[in-house]
Order: sequence, then C-alpha cells, then structure tokens
Amino acid sequence: MTGTLRLRVPVGADAERWVTRAQCRRVLLVVHNVTSATRLLDVLPLLSGDLRVQLLATCTQSSPFLAGVPELLAAAGLPVLPWEQAKDTPVDLAVSASYGGQLHALQGELAVLSHGVGYNKKLATPDNTGQHRTTPVFGLAPEWLLHDGRPIASATVLSHPEQLDRLGTACPEAVPTAVLAGDPCYDRVLDALPYRERFRRALGVAPHQRLVVVSSTWAPRSLFGDGGGDGGEGGEGDLLPWLLPRLAAELPADEYRTVAVLHPNIWYGHGPGQVRGWLDRARRAGLGLISELHGWRQALIAADCVLGDHSSVTYYAASIGRPVLLGAFPDGDLDPDSPVAALGRTAPKLRPHGSLRAQIERAVQSHDPGRYAELAAQTTSAPGRSAGLLRRLFYGLIGIPEPADRPALLDRLPLPPYEPAERTAPVRVLTRLIDADPPTVAVTRYADTAHEPEDPDADGAHTAVHEDTQDAGRLSVADVVVRYGAEDDPRVGPPAAWTAEVLARHPHCALAAYVTGPDRCTVRTRQGDLVRLTATPDETGRADLCDPAAYASALLAWLGAKPLGAAQAELTVVTGAAHHRVAVERLSPA
Repeated sequence: MTGTLRLRVPVGADAERWVTRAQCRRVLLVVHNVTSATRLLDVLPLLSGDLRVQLLATCTQSSPFLAGVPELLAAAGLPVLPWEQAKDTPVDLAVSASYGGQLHALQGELAVLSHGVGYNKKLATPDNTGQHRTTPVFGLAPEWLLHDGRPIASATVLSHPEQLDRLGTACPEAVPTAVLAGDPCYDRVLDALPYRERFRRALGVAPHQRLVVVSSTWAPRSLFGDGGGDGGEGGEGDLLPWLLPRLAAELPADEYRTVAVLHPNIWYGHGPGQVRGWLDRARRAGLGLISELHGWRQALIAADCVLGDHSSVTYYAASIGRPVLLGAFPDGDLDPDSPVAALGRTAPKLRPHGSLRAQIERAVQSHDPGRYAELAAQTTSAPGRSAGLLRRLFYGLIGIPEPADRPALLDRLPLPPYEPAERTAPVRVLTRLIDADPPTVAVTRYADTAHEPEDPDADGAHTAVHEDTQDAGRLSVADVVVRYGAEDDPRVGPPAAWTAEVLARHPHCALAAYVTGPDRCTVRTRQGDLVRLTATPDETGRADLCDPAAYASALLAWLGAKPLGAAQAELTVVTGAAHHRVAVERLSPA
C-alpha cells in the first residue's frame, strides 16, 4: 500500500503522458486482508498474459486484519492504488473476494467471490446503539449485498446452487446478480490429488507414518481460540493447552508427523512472532508450521487425519475424503442450513479427556471414503471448470472477447520444498531387541521427556538430545547427542571430527550421531568405532525417510547387548509397522 500518495502511472490525472501501453482495460483487485487476497491470487492467472489488460490492486482498509497486506501486494508486483484513489478511478472490472468497505463507491463493474468454501459463518455487527448483533450469514445478508436497496455487485459468484437457495431466502434482491462459477481453490486441490505421495515426501512423511494436520480458523471459538472446543486442562473451552503437549507425548515421532495450518487472521491478528512463540515448545518437539499462503492445500492432500474446526480448510479436507476430527465446532456461529454446519453433524468430535492417539487411529481406521461424498458434492457444482466459467464472466464484464489463443487455466499447486520434522527437544527412546541374526531392534521415540512413556515390551531406554537444544544442560546427561547438517559443513564437520569432539566434551554420552542426509548418519561410539548407517532405498529406489537418528538409537541399543562385530554389515530397525534395513559401514577401527 502506498498510503496517501496517489499513483500517477499507470493511472492518474496525467497517466497518458507516461504509460507505455495506453489502451489497456483496467481490472482492479480489491483486497480486504490476506485471507481474501489468497482467493484473488487463485484467479489472477485468468487475466495474466493478456496485453489488453492492466491489472491494479487496492486495499479497502476496512478489515481489522491489515497486517501482511503490504508485503503480499508488494510480492504480487502490481501497481497499488490508495483506497481513496481507487474509488475515484474508473475501471472496467473490480474483483473482490470479500465484502466490507465502500465497495459501492467503485467506478466499474464489480464481481465478488467467496474467499472460503461458500458462505457459512454468521458475523456479529454493531447496530445503531453500538451493541453487536448477529447477521444471518456473512456474504448472504442484505447488510453486505445491498446499498440503498440495490445490489452492490454486478456478479455475486457462487460455487453451488445450495448457496443460491440460501441467497434467495436471505436477500432476494441480489439473486439476479448470482453466477454459478465453481470454486477455483478446490479445483486446484482436485488437480493436485495425483501428487499426494510427492507432497508427503516433501514433508518428510515416510510410507508407514501418519500425517496429522491441525487446522484452525480464527476467533475465540476456533480450535486455536481460548473459547472453543469441549474443554480441557487449559480451562473451559480452551483445547490447545491439552492438545499441543499430547501431540508429542502420545504420538511416536517415527510413526506420526504433525503440522499446523492456521488461518491468516491468527497469524496477522496476533503477529507471526507471537504465534511462533506460543507454539515454540510444540515446534521444538517436531510440529511443522505450514505457510498461510503456500503449502496448506498440499498438506491437506498429504494428510492422513485432520484435527480441525468449522474452517473451510477442514471442509476441503473432508471433501477430498480425508478423515477429520473436530476439536471445536460452534454450531451457533454457522448457518444451520450450510454444508459446513452439516459437517459438524457428521464428523466425529475430539474428546480432550481421552487418548489422542486412540482417537486419531479410530478416525483413520473407521473412516469410510464415501462418508462425506454428499458434502463434497456441495463444494462445487462445476468441479474442474471454474477457470473457464470465471474467465468468461470476467471478460463479459470487461466487455472484450476472451483470449482465443489459450485456454483458461489456473496455476497448478507447486511441489513444496523438502521440510522434514525438526526436533531440538530432547527425545526419549524406548528400545527392544527382537532378533540377533540378523540384528533387529525396535525403536519408539517420543519428543517429550516431561512424560515418561510406558511400553511393557521395551527392554531398554535412553535419551537423545539435539546439540542445539534450548536447554544445554540436557547435553550433559544425554546418551546420544545428535546433529543434522551437510557432511562438508566447514563450521562443524566433517562427521569424524564432530563426533570425536562431542564425545570428548560430554563424557557421559555413549554415542554421537551426525545426520548428513534423509537416510544416513555417521556415528561414533564410546568404544571408538566410527560407522556410517545408511538405510536401504525402497522398492522404487527412493530414500528411506525415517529420521536417521532412530538408526543411531537402535545401534546404541544393540551395542548394549552385543559388541559391534567386524563383519557386521546390516541392522534392521523397526519403527511401528515399518522395517528399515540399515547398512553398517565401518569407517575406522576401534
């Protein structure tokens, strides 16, 4: 945003003197906050590449959640008009993904999209006395749709006829503006479903791991809020203080991967630094934070279970057949006739006084892929067709023909960078010797040493500590010290030097492990053996994605019963139901 400084190029009082392409039609993207901007970014490709169109952007300044908007608009690289200038500037089309602000003052055709999965939530608005009352449904009520009794929008974009029915009941004056044009966000998800395994590997999820996605919308009665859920140790209605520690205490690190998808209004309402601070302990135990702009759809596709609430994200997850557990679901905040409200009546609820792991497993194992088929059908009446429908609508409002030389296409979801779980909290490791020939060791690791895990079958236990752990005092009592990094990192490597340094510095440490790749580590024992542990690739030739620190713990357990034989070449490490064949390569004699 540019504050009160008005643009002179490509629009302005004397813009014709300075522009290079002077005959372009003007399309204005109207941003309220980061949430609505993400939907505008979904449809941006429908207008890009057209030499006849000049894209502009503005922010209404009407949302309480303005943080993050300047950075997002700067990244988009479009000319940004101050809101006062935007109202004064004639445009051929304005596209908004939310209501609020003086949209009626814009000079041009206006198309309004939903920024979520349809229209579901009620929203408290002030009345003439300053008290708050609840509107029927945000986006369907006359308070949002009409100005002086007439529709604000030229086109009210809906994704399914059920929304049209509710619009007719709530605001019949706006029905003539309704256009059924699908859901571009959902279409991008549908297009990317075949790449589920790639997205899982990008998150470091091994084939036998469960990926649990914790999803929350904003407001006090959301899963992340302190007034939602069914209670818990943090006080009535506050589920988070119960949930976060149990993600680490109950879910074995090598059998589960956990990530969080939070609504942009949480990030920018409380501040990214504050949110990361609140989640610091969970992050150190391995909880991954998914970008509020990029990656959340890929995470849903990759998920095995979603712990959610009444958000669009949870509904999208159910729509693509993912098991969901509802940790918070304030029925009174929703239109009872909406599909999201129907999800609340259908999906199982998370009970804070029961075992988290048992509830996740029950949700996954008892899940019927067709359970939410009826709800999925209400996500959009035109699956895979929103690009064509929306482009036809946009160009019809602009008043020029659609480009004839290319189809209407949305951007495909990109493959996220490789970001496996990162644990710097001390890890409690339970081990069990299963067989001696070949050497086979079961390993169960928990990234929460505040609760001593119980396993009647375990015959050994030790603690593994990351060298960069927050509590450096834990290193002095660690059985295993771990580091992750490149083999040729000049600051701490090579592995032979680092492992020797660690054992010299920490006399009570039995083994030092330097993890140099997704499937390998170099370890030095207190007896002086230096070995490389490398997991055998899977049947497709891809690297084993189990954390190699688990292999180091298995080796320590084995050495507690047997010496490292000169001819020993392989160790089988069992994590949950997975068996990892790990080559043992001696790098130096004892």
